[in-house]
Amino acid sequence: MRPWGQGLPRVGVELELMAPKGRSRLDLARVLAGPGGRVLPFLHPDSEPSLVPGQPVFNNLTQGFVALDETGVEVARLVDDITLQADLDPAAPPLPGWWRVVSDDRRLLHLARRHGRADGGLEGVLSPLGALFGVAVESLPGGMRRLRDPDGMPIALGAPLPGERERPCEIITPPLGPFAHRDALVAALEARLAPARDLGFFVPVEAAVHLHLDAGPLRNSATFAAFVLGLAPLIPDLRLQLGTNPQNRRLGAWPPALLQAVAQPDFAGLPWPAALERLRPLALSKYMDLNLRNVVHDVPGKPTFEVRILPGALFGEPVVAGLEAFLALLDELG
Repeated sequence: MRPWGQGLPRVGVELELMAPKGRSRLDLARVLAGPGGRVLPFLHPDSEPSLVPGQPVFNNLTQGFVALDETGVEVARLVDDITLQADLDPAAPPLPGWWRVVSDDRRLLHLARRHGRADGGLEGVLSPLGALFGVAVESLPGGMRRLRDPDGMPIALGAPLPGERERPCEIITPPLGPFAHRDALVAALEARLAPARDLGFFVPVEAAVHLHLDAGPLRNSATFAAFVLGLAPLIPDLRLQLGTNPQNRRLGAWPPALLQAVAQPDFAGLPWPAALERLRPLALSKYMDLNLRNVVHDVPGKPTFEVRILPGALFGEPVVAGLEAFLALLDELG
């Protein structure tokens, strides 16, 4: 049962790497762009656990970079990944030009991304956001910047980026393929990974590789139910087969409520909009071994199903082998 048909489907790949000391993801972006290409900064959203009572996570924006080749075609996006920590020195001081913006309200950071300038430093991000509230950016000690609304309530805080956080580098490829032969996909990945190896990038302790496949074929009630019920008991064996990194964070099994929902006798016969009425209240997390959130919730910019349990990789061959292993498992389901 391959919702994506036979052969290797179109796939987007996320590869979690670490720059060596003294290098950053910006260095790799420049190499990937090549002599005639360009590197464009952008604001990358992420979240991290909070120690503040009543505030489980802080949302943040960090510096990402799009590498465009000489024809203007996107080669990759390079971003931070907060789960990559073990290889870093948390006490290392910030480097000039590296910063982040933090808020307790993700919606405010959406506004900052829409109106701010990633190439303008903290002022370029925060000043346009402050203008929406009619307030100015406040300067604080240590190079920090703060925004508060007219009532004095916090909007966002900007700060220099500490702890070598310029070194984590998740390479996000555009959709690749489909290719007639696996070697073409290996070559496409090697075009991104070989320059990283040449710069001394390596696989960090917590690394994973994520595969994004088109969500469209799964947006059918019968297909979705068969997919979930067929795969659920096989995921532990799949983790063993793929060699899932035990240090990798933000993984987990599908919740029992999902299996119960799709196992209902009438589920497979529902029109997809009616199936969504049952699935969306489950509030599926993306942090699962096999991420269905984007299938159910139409997350903007990510119309994909995501396989999150491949181990980190510095070469293209094992990534393609992992994709093939997952597809072979689907074939076994019939």
